[in-house]
Amino acid sequence: MQLSEQIMQTLLERYPVLAEAKNYQGKWSYDFGVVLKGVLDRYDQTKNPAYRDYVKQNMDYFIQEDGEIKGYRFEAMNIDYVNNGKILFSLYEDTKEEKYKKAMERLFNQLKEMPRTSEGGFWHKKIYPYQMWLDGLYMGAPFYAEYLMTFCEGEGIEDVIKQFELCYKHTLDEETGLLYHAWDEKRQQEWADPETGLSPHFWGRSMGWYVMALVDTIQILPETHAGRTVLAEQLISLMEALKKVQDPTTKVWYQILDKGEERGNYLEASATSMIVAAAAKGYQLGVLGEEWLPFIQESYVGLQEEFVFYTKENWVNLARCCEVAGLGGDDKRDGTFVYYISEPIITNDFKGYGAFLQAAVRVEQL
Repeated sequence: MQLSEQIMQTLLERYPVLAEAKNYQGKWSYDFGVVLKGVLDRYDQTKNPAYRDYVKQNMDYFIQEDGEIKGYRFEAMNIDYVNNGKILFSLYEDTKEEKYKKAMERLFNQLKEMPRTSEGGFWHKKIYPYQMWLDGLYMGAPFYAEYLMTFCEGEGIEDVIKQFELCYKHTLDEETGLLYHAWDEKRQQEWADPETGLSPHFWGRSMGWYVMALVDTIQILPETHAGRTVLAEQLISLMEALKKVQDPTTKVWYQILDKGEERGNYLEASATSMIVAAAAKGYQLGVLGEEWLPFIQESYVGLQEEFVFYTKENWVNLARCCEVAGLGGDDKRDGTFVYYISEPIITNDFKGYGAFLQAAVRVEQL
């Protein structure tokens, strides 16, 4: 049995309702969009109706008949809230149920009203003013691009490219080619460098979010659109940088990417899953050439050997996922090395598990 099929069985049997699993308690959490994107990828491969039903049931938990989204707060201007919206395009195309379109309109209207930096970059949240985080590109950009292409004939798509250009410009470290986790335009946050506004470290999962955002958006853009070249160049450059900080023995990545030798740092599953998923999709899209295939395959083997374990039910476990990491909001989230390595490490975190499923589906297609 293919690994992606085993992961799907695990999801359906162990986590039938994502919002009621673990400690979510019905929260409209962006994690679900990562998982369900992987499920849709597997559905596209197999056309197994159980997978389509799983996606619909998990989204119908939130999407009301009038298009309102349970647990969603428009006024929070939280870009994380947009991520699950990307799952609704497929449901609307299949069912033509208006509630999905209305929910997408609601999320699109949030993006239209999102506060921005002076150059036009989306803030991460209203409570995080003038900050761009790498995470935010995954949360907002693919949905934004697909909405514009689906319902607006592509008008305004340049603003999607602009989000990547601004984030890349402000977070890039010229020496390593890696991206810092976040940037504060006002240089006011405790974690922000007073001169550059940058957070101090290269967090693995934030880079994972960013490269997944790139490939998902490239896929949506018309092949002739100039923005594809911009995003493709970023992807190639970032993959080159990530290749240099890959652990040479295990072929996976650390929680803090460039500090593998530092005490307390650890090999981390969600970042590794995201990087492998993005590399495989970049290869499928023709952005990464044939020379990348051995890298993708050995990284996928490393991912399995380092992090995958099986239960007696033959369920698939993904171990050593960072549960959460952010910046600001309380004194602990100060962006230091100690902060990033001190957050809880758990098994089957949905952000990691969803990216792991996406990686499995894509690598199996190569």
